[in-house]
This record gives sequence, structure tokens and C-alpha cells, in this order.
Amino acid sequence: MLILFLIPIYISSFKEETTFFKPIIVHLSDKDLYLDLEDYIVGVVAAEMPASFHDEALKAQAVASRSFALAKLKDNMVNLSSSINDQVYQTNYELYDKWKDDYDNYYKKIQLAVMKTKDLVIKRDGKILKTYYFSMSNGMTENSNTVFKENTFESVDSHLDKNLKNYEVQKEVSADELKKVLNLNNIEIGNITRNKTNHVDTIVISGKEYGGIEFRKLLNLRSTDFDIIKVGNKIIITTRGYGHGVGMSQYGANEMARQGDSFEKILMHYYQKTTLSKINV
Repeated sequence: MLILFLIPIYISSFKEETTFFKPIIVHLSDKDLYLDLEDYIVGVVAAEMPASFHDEALKAQAVASRSFALAKLKDNMVNLSSSINDQVYQTNYELYDKWKDDYDNYYKKIQLAVMKTKDLVIKRDGKILKTYYFSMSNGMTENSNTVFKENTFESVDSHLDKNLKNYEVQKEVSADELKKVLNLNNIEIGNITRNKTNHVDTIVISGKEYGGIEFRKLLNLRSTDFDIIKVGNKIIITTRGYGHGVGMSQYGANEMARQGDSFEKILMHYYQKTTLSKINV
């Protein structure tokens, strides 16, 4: 009789002391895939950052990607696309096709970077932030308000990017091509204004004013830090950096890591006035 009474007491106590957490699932609507969060982050880091990058840069990318995704968390589900509209995600098949013989080494390397940062996110005032990132800066990151109309991140120094091979790139288009894209009858390059981060704020072409971001999209430029000159019937555009410029510079992160900085230091540099903590803390 004593044993029969003790068994229900033990079970009741076990239920009270044990807490089960629902797994966080990511739904990629365009691929109709449902993935565990950490498996999803592996596919994002592999797609968004070169696998040859330093381990600490890959860890920083993992935390930034996890935070970006979880900023959209609702009822243990994150609904995203696998394209640049959110974060690029590649399946194992796509990664094998990309890496070929390096697949095993690269996959293990990225998987380890994700595992070592498991559950870590970027927060401010207890809220997980939408941590933007991009390829390469012009030497300064951009204010998030300038690009996304969000007062989340301010510009920081990223001067190490200036030493990179593809920091400055020239693009050449014909005047006729530019006229067609801008719907103009002639091309006369006018005044260019820049903001404090040296990105183009406005540019005037043949009396018509364009915003720097608008002009970049129309011409498919690498960044909004550019110079433009007309030589005969040719238009030569020189850009510095690559991407929208907000948040973490991926190449800048890699350069910091190569100089000995940890992923924590990298993240706290690019996402200032934030904390690094666990998802549920």
C-alpha cells in the first residue's frame, strides 16, 4: 500500500519540476520548408558569408542571422523567405553543388560556428533586434534611419574594408543606356550631395534629382558611395564598398577576426548599445 501511494506523488513532483520548451521552427514560404532554427542558421551562414572566412567572423554571422530571424518570431514560428527579401538560405544539395569537394570541410566548419553560438542573440532593452548586415563598407557603416527608416543602428567606423581587393570598383555604361534607364533625352551630370558617412544623398542628372539609394537601385550599383563622370559617350561610375551599408560589414568582420578580435567584440562594435544574450534570458 505504501508503494502505491508513493508512485503518484513521485510522478506529480516530476511534472512540476520539469519544463519542456517548444522548439523554434522556421517556415520558408517560397520553398515550403519547415526547419529547426539552428539547422536554418547553418544554411543561412553558408549562403550569406564565404565559408573560407575566419571562424570568429562566421560566429558573428551566425548570431546576426539568428537575431534577424527571431526578430520575426511569433508563437515559436518564424515565417521568412529564402531570398534576399529576408536572408538567403541554401539547402544541403545547393551547398554541395556550390562547394563540390570542399563540402564536408566547409559544412562542418560552419556547423561548428553555429553550434558554438547556439541560442545567442543581439538584444537592446530585452528585445531581439533585426540585425542587418551587408558585404563591405566604404569605411563607415550607414545609419539605419537613412536606409530603412528605423532608428536602430548608428554609423560606426569600418576602415579595414578599405584595404580589401574589391573595395573600389568601376562600372561603365553608355550615355544611351543611362538615358533609357533614367528616361531622359540627354545626360548632363550635375551636383552630388553626400551625407556624413560619405554616401550619396542626392545626385542631379540633366536637371532631375535622384536620391542616392534610388540611383543605386536604378543602375544596380554596388553601393551608394560613388563618383560618376562622363567621357564622350561613356559614363564611368566608381563605387566603394558593397551593399546597403547598415549593421555589420561581413568583410569588415572578417578583417577584425583576422586581427585577433572575437565574435563578441565584432558584434558589439557593429551593433552598439546592445547586449549579447540567450534567446530566453
